[in-house]
Amino acid sequence: MSNPEIEEIPIRDDMIRLGQLLKLANLVEDGVEATDLIKNGLVKVNDDIEERRGRQLHPGDTVTVNGQTVRIAGRS
Repeated sequence: MSNPEIEEIPIRDDMIRLGQLLKLANLVEDGVEATDLIKNGLVKVNDDIEERRGRQLHPGDTVTVNGQTVRIAGRS
């Protein structure tokens, strides 16, 4: 099932940590908000609830918060 509303987020390196991605994609304003969302089970990585702010994400991974989904794109 394809979702045309998934935004592609390019990253500079081979991976990015979940907390960093949430800020980069403007899904949260700061690390405190990211931590709260993750602790409360409101962040999904590849459709699974993620509880680790330091989770390593790689190109192709998707992150969903509050119904908004972004996909990590490789280096441009």
